[in-house]
Amino acid sequence: MPAYILAIDQGTTGTTALLVARDLSIRSRATVDFPQHFPQPGWVEHDPEEIWASVRQAIARVLAEGDVSARHIAAIGITNQRETTLLWERASGRAVHPAIVWQCRRSAEICRELRQRGVEELFRHRTGLVLDPYFSGTKLTWIFRGHPDLRRRAETGEVAFGTVDTFLTWRLSGGKAHVTDPSNASRTLLMNLETLDWDSQLCTLLDVPPIILPGIADSSAIYGYTAGLDLLPDGIPIAGIAGDQQAALFGQACFAAGEAKCTYGTGAFLLENTGTQIVRSGHGLLTTVAWRLNGQACYALEGSAFIAGAAVQWLRDGLGLVRTSAEIEPLAASVADSGGVVFVPALTGLGAPHWKSGARGSISGITRGTTAAHLARATLEGIALQIYDLAAAMEQDRGDMLKLLKVDGGAANNNLLMQLQADLLGLPVVRPATVETTALGAAMLAGLGVGFWSGQRELEESWREECRFAPRREVPWREDLLQRWHEAVAKA
Repeated sequence: MPAYILAIDQGTTGTTALLVARDLSIRSRATVDFPQHFPQPGWVEHDPEEIWASVRQAIARVLAEGDVSARHIAAIGITNQRETTLLWERASGRAVHPAIVWQCRRSAEICRELRQRGVEELFRHRTGLVLDPYFSGTKLTWIFRGHPDLRRRAETGEVAFGTVDTFLTWRLSGGKAHVTDPSNASRTLLMNLETLDWDSQLCTLLDVPPIILPGIADSSAIYGYTAGLDLLPDGIPIAGIAGDQQAALFGQACFAAGEAKCTYGTGAFLLENTGTQIVRSGHGLLTTVAWRLNGQACYALEGSAFIAGAAVQWLRDGLGLVRTSAEIEPLAASVADSGGVVFVPALTGLGAPHWKSGARGSISGITRGTTAAHLARATLEGIALQIYDLAAAMEQDRGDMLKLLKVDGGAANNNLLMQLQADLLGLPVVRPATVETTALGAAMLAGLGVGFWSGQRELEESWREECRFAPRREVPWREDLLQRWHEAVAKA
């Protein structure tokens, strides 16, 4: 009898595969890195074949390391870097253009043109998003403007579009399934939040032929079956799809409105479940689809800090303050506070709720007594302060305070950072027993799609807490730090 769900977490710098058992334990894990390409400043690309090769290698390794036969896989779940944009030939499956990565800024001028045309509010209302190069739609506009031949082929249906989930499902199913789910579709600037379908007016504004778009299915459903692969047998259901941040929300069992999680990776992403209610932000957040199950959509508010763990990497690689990222915690903990130093980690601009693309990182409050330890602590504070701003914006939009924050991602293993976060928010911060919540969420969705689990209640009961950080600081400490932080952000 099939005993595991295979979860594929296709990320920006690598692909992770997990084998997840019925009790949500991890039988085995494998990660395969792949290159990023930077053809010119501000541009970020992936080679779709390198993405696919990393997926194949990760699957092969996770099966080998778990000593598990592929016959024991009940279903496959996919989670992915969300806004990265791919085009391929329907006939051959061959990519016809490099994948344009979510980080890429090449369509900034197209966004400016659209704002000048006065359509930003239309996009915001229909999609819950802002006009920013981050999202897939303007990346497609850029491709078609520069490659009229691809535009013509798109009009005839020869070329298919997809985010990474769609591309992988196509490849795994032998080209039989061209599908996405609402969590990924809601990141394209092309899907209407209310109808959960592609919006013809937005397609026209972005010059995207609707014929290239995938079907939009539930986040937990059988989209197709493996076919024609040399590493997996035919007939394994592909049964779960969600964008990485929504998958992490699901993997944290944040199934009820008002529950929230924050993923601390290269950047940090705070999502709050708003249930069946579409909450349109008035404070710089994004409204997005969390998932759709049995035809019922669940929505979320999202705020993203572009730089989180990447700030620690900069201290390591750019300044040489530490040799490994893990050294940042003991260094920062060696001082009682940051000594008045404030680090605004706007190394690639500021995301929500500020949306200041021209902002630059700044370090202020330096004195003769400032040490590497003070800068290290200010870096952790800067990460936590960005999340405070996001949580404050969510409180203003929802009119209700968070009661608890679940955390995951690599930087969530930093106990000092998590304690600072709890102190700033004034609420408990909870780290789960399994921090691979993005892949876990994809596995949960796939398992629900094939009856591997009976329902969300069973999953909620299986979710386990590993550590809880309770607030320790008094209000004056928080107010002083916030005042200095907001003064520094205003100047960034």
